[in-house]
Amino acid sequence: MRNVLIIEDDVDIAELITYNLQKAGYKAHHAENANDGLIILGEVACDVILLDLMLPGLKGMEFLKIIRNSEEYNNIPVIIISAKTHEQDIISGLNTGADDYLPKPFSMEMLLAKINTILRRGASWTGRAANVLEYQGIKLDDANHKVYVQGQEIKLTHKEYELLRLFLSNPDTIFSRDRLLNSIWGYDSQSYTRTVDAHVASLRKKLLSCGDLIVSVPKTGYGLK
Repeated sequence: MRNVLIIEDDVDIAELITYNLQKAGYKAHHAENANDGLIILGEVACDVILLDLMLPGLKGMEFLKIIRNSEEYNNIPVIIISAKTHEQDIISGLNTGADDYLPKPFSMEMLLAKINTILRRGASWTGRAANVLEYQGIKLDDANHKVYVQGQEIKLTHKEYELLRLFLSNPDTIFSRDRLLNSIWGYDSQSYTRTVDAHVASLRKKLLSCGDLIVSVPKTGYGLK
């Protein structure tokens, strides 16, 4: 059974999410603040985290920074669920390392669809045979889910890894934002193409000296140089 960690200080919202997760076959773990969330992470192998931003004490964005800088928790997918709906808040959350952003209020159907998509794509990694992709100083070890730049291991989020793998598997292809959105996130709305831009920018930064290998083609999309 998949474990979902809900970090949400609104008990009513948390209970509603928990109820729907359990109906869908997930095991839900609830923390009312980020510090308790870190404790649960140390006790339970969580498959995905639902993270509110406006939390008492340690804020959601600080929690996100902590786990993205942690070797143990870095690859756990995070979906931000927040009443902060300004575009800059969404971009900031994605740039900090969230895999998706769901503004409140939201439907349980949409939340479950996003969780299912993230976990379905994650499961595809574990089912593949050993495979190493290399390109001009970048090495992606798909069997062990590790990425190296000039021999140095780097840490990527769930979506950044998927983007890099897609680029490395198709070095002669320029992908439109809409195609990337559909392939990596599993939905088509053009209103979310800034999500793609934010993740590509973050991936370029983490690739250090090789970041420039990912090029942007005006009015088209992204691909490898």
